[in-house]
Amino acid sequence: MHIWITGGLGFIGRALSIALLAKNHRVTAVGRRADPEPIVHPAFGYISADTTRSGKWQETLQEADAVFNLAGVSIFNRWNTKNKQRIRDSRILTTRNLVEALPGDRPGLSFCSASAVGYYGNRGDDLLTEAEPPGHDFLAGIARDWEAEAFRARAKGARVIAARFGIALSPTGGALEKMLRAFKSFAGGPLGDGQQWFPWIHLDDLVSALVFALEKTVLTGPVNVCASQPVRNLDLARTLGQVLNRPAVMPAPMFVLRLALGEMADALLNSQRVVPDKLLQHGFAFKYPVLRDALQAMVR
Repeated sequence: MHIWITGGLGFIGRALSIALLAKNHRVTAVGRRADPEPIVHPAFGYISADTTRSGKWQETLQEADAVFNLAGVSIFNRWNTKNKQRIRDSRILTTRNLVEALPGDRPGLSFCSASAVGYYGNRGDDLLTEAEPPGHDFLAGIARDWEAEAFRARAKGARVIAARFGIALSPTGGALEKMLRAFKSFAGGPLGDGQQWFPWIHLDDLVSALVFALEKTVLTGPVNVCASQPVRNLDLARTLGQVLNRPAVMPAPMFVLRLALGEMADALLNSQRVVPDKLLQHGFAFKYPVLRDALQAMVR
């Protein structure tokens, strides 16, 4: 298959590209960087483009058998009006442009668009399957609109999946890389009181779930992509401290987080007890369902 990936050389996209190439697919990655670190493989190609704008990059979609839409600027910055607009545009406009460019005559075309567990908002101890409604905060609104743009691809006959990602854990990027620096400096601990649920997933399992979604053609609609055993933020901190043989007793107080991150701090303290109901129903097997096992595999 010819598989087209926005954000194909990002934190998740690079790992997915490598996994798909290993399964003998042809991969075209698209990103904003003019000169990224390449993947050296005869079946890999890269296009530098701003996908929030229409352009010639859209023409190459006519050859695609499947599309993974992983583009989106990081939310882990201090939020202001400009940054919030960039967060929104990078997701909504890219998805809109992708859907407009999809061929309408490709039966069996799969369109898997990233979303996030932020869709659910702050939900306390509620158990969240894909059937739950969206929340009402900034990230929930973005996820809701992001998915709505993706589901427009159904009008072109595409099978659409909205992959609601949990926090992907890997020692080489994302949230865990930042946490490791703090813990190794004896400055690690929970965020706030640590009672909020933390929907995590090992990067290897996230990539495997995306490949599973590609191959499991009966899977459609929203799909929670997170580990089957969610934990509270306090348990995450304690377990990481134990694995690293470091203390986990320095919580980040809310007022400090707000000073550093503004409104973004509230999103870090949201509680989302998300379970991957659809993945489990369709027979997906997690390699790392238990947090301790996942962390030990990553930091050993």
